[in-house]
Amino acid sequence: MPGGRLSQQERQQIALGLADGLPYAEIARRIDRPTSTVTREVMRNGGPTAYRADLAHRATERRAHRRRPASSRGPGAVPQPHGRDAEAVAEYEETLTTVFMQSGTPKMMARVLACLCIGDAAGLTASELVQRLQVSPASVSKAVAFLEEQGLVRRERDERRRESYFVDDDVWYQSMMASARGTAQIAETARQGVTVLGARTPAANRLENIARFLDFVSESIARAAEQAREVLHSKPASTAADDTGRPGPGPA
Repeated sequence: MPGGRLSQQERQQIALGLADGLPYAEIARRIDRPTSTVTREVMRNGGPTAYRADLAHRATERRAHRRRPASSRGPGAVPQPHGRDAEAVAEYEETLTTVFMQSGTPKMMARVLACLCIGDAAGLTASELVQRLQVSPASVSKAVAFLEEQGLVRRERDERRRESYFVDDDVWYQSMMASARGTAQIAETARQGVTVLGARTPAANRLENIARFLDFVSESIARAAEQAREVLHSKPASTAADDTGRPGPGPA
């Protein structure tokens, strides 16, 4: 982290800021840290509603203790492509894993999904996932089966019949459409209750309003996903700065 690791006092200030409902940027300003540092700290330690300074501090100490013996052979010691900072990549992978977990993905499945998302390779084999995540083959197999069932990962065999696992460009579209279908199903079930409970009764009115709301949300999600689908298959637009951080060329 820029400026060294967070102190326990800084973590306490972060906890106080979260309790006061302050945005990450304001909390970061108060402790003179980058906003990304505060965001990463909170997301890897329970999120804004469950963050506790004492638990976060102890968890960081445990992670540091685990890394020291393996520093000469662990993933962080492996040179990263494109001039990336190995520690920054590892911290980002942990942050992404935490976000996936907070969205309802089990921990091991979230770790595999994050690993596949941040890799430059088109796909990874089970043995490569085992090596990168330092887990058992059984854990990877179970995680991949879950992710495949959810439509988040697909598998392919190469000419040597080795299986590789991929995160499709279209996976987020499929995920949003599945969410829309699930929301629509809840709406339909709520509307069925109107007949059972009797029209114009308080309970039936409540269910009808729920159904109308969820119908609108479901249709909006599906429409937005259809409209934005092509973004998943397009080349990202150039940003204001290139990979070196220097300002890029302005509009022609």
